[in-house]
Amino acid sequence: VQLQASGGGLVQAGGSLRLSCAASGRTFSSYVMAWFRRAPGKEREFVATIDRSGSSTHYADSVKGRFTISRDNAKNTMYLQMNTLKPEDTAVYYCAAGRYSASRYSEYYDYWGQGTLVTVSS
Repeated sequence: VQLQASGGGLVQAGGSLRLSCAASGRTFSSYVMAWFRRAPGKEREFVATIDRSGSSTHYADSVKGRFTISRDNAKNTMYLQMNTLKPEDTAVYYCAAGRYSASRYSEYYDYWGQGTLVTVSS
């Protein structure tokens, strides 16, 4: 599967953005999906994951209550609604697809998008 992330941009602190991850192929619903991010000078970190049906989600503590992950299997697309953004949310956001279990560990994901930059100004 090929993944294309989009929706990043520059936003003021307290604002919102919605990221999208479009997947190619007809097997999107067979993959667990996730968002990760890499801030400048830092390692890539887990943000959120969602199971194949969209009924189960998990979040990093740093985004819980502010971010919402969702998917539309009919549109082969995953989303990340980001509210109440903070400067520390500035990062390149990557979407990922995995064939096995939803996990916060990047090793469980087989396919990665190219990333979309989110910049939050204070």
